[in-house]
Amino acid sequence: MRFTHFLLLSLLFVSCKTKEKPEESKSSIETSKITNPLIYPEETHFKNIRQITYGGDNAEAYWSFDDKQLVFQSNNAKWNVGCDQMFLMNANETFKDKIPPMISTGKGRTTCAYFLPDNKHIIYASTHLGAEECPDTPLRKNGKYIWPIYDSYDIFVADLEGNIVKQLTNEIGYDAEPTVSPKGDKIVFTSTRSGDLELYTMNIDGSDVKQITNELGYDGGAFFSPDGTKLIFRSSRPKTDEEVKDYKGLLAEGLVEPTEMELYICNADGSELQQLTDLGNANWSPFFHPSGKKILFSSNFESERGFPFNLYLIDIDGKNLKRITHGETFDAFPVFSNDGKKLAFSSNRNNGGGRDTNLFIAEWQD
Repeated sequence: MRFTHFLLLSLLFVSCKTKEKPEESKSSIETSKITNPLIYPEETHFKNIRQITYGGDNAEAYWSFDDKQLVFQSNNAKWNVGCDQMFLMNANETFKDKIPPMISTGKGRTTCAYFLPDNKHIIYASTHLGAEECPDTPLRKNGKYIWPIYDSYDIFVADLEGNIVKQLTNEIGYDAEPTVSPKGDKIVFTSTRSGDLELYTMNIDGSDVKQITNELGYDGGAFFSPDGTKLIFRSSRPKTDEEVKDYKGLLAEGLVEPTEMELYICNADGSELQQLTDLGNANWSPFFHPSGKKILFSSNFESERGFPFNLYLIDIDGKNLKRITHGETFDAFPVFSNDGKKLAFSSNRNNGGGRDTNLFIAEWQD
């Protein structure tokens, strides 16, 4: 999920792919009376919106099961962190003049926190057992944009005071990107334990680990459908001999190249796997619409220079692609509240033209 890296990707990645144009409702744009300056006129699915953070890189805000709190990651230097750590907030809070409580250890780098069903614990991945310092973050190799896949990542359970109460993974290699089924019974995560970046599921206590995907390529960023029966995820699956060689070479060094990714959907046990998008460029951070019949995701497929990234909605059969946000820089990590009424996401909007990426919560209307 590696949020900070994707911000740099939007600045570094250059491509000229343009394909299918999403639908836009001109009549709704013309008749909308949007007065909130944080909402662009075309963004008719946002009834209201408020900014949560004001500085640094803030992302991957996930709701508690009762929608009263969110956990998110930030590298805001003013909050006394050197790289991404986990922070807790109440759903009605903002952090312009105060610092939220940190609920990770403050050691190593963390990613992808998610609430457990009791609303009293979270899971997240951390490198702190490998080293207390922030790991190096290589961004380019041989002219290619890359992500590091730290083999020191493991998945932990912590309470809301930041105390680690359990370690869920202890395999050699990368274990990260965990999310929890809305049914509260399963966790899906990405691991290199097979030698490739594949999806796995386990019970919320770490038992009954099962491999879900088994094709060469980076499968990650998976989320369950509202009823827990399906998974949506991103994948960069090499096809040509040269792509396979490059992928395996980078992976051997603990690296991946995330500039070409499409979305895939399958049953929660991995069956009936289907490619959902074929848009080109980077399609990622998917999340199910509350109906379970659509996917909201971030993409730069319409971009000629690698950015902007905007949010798009698509049916689970790959039809009816529709653009949702209309920024000129970066919108990503959309996450619906469990009651379906609100959407948390990250955006460069209202940052004064700088590089800060902040959290926003919008009231959603279909």
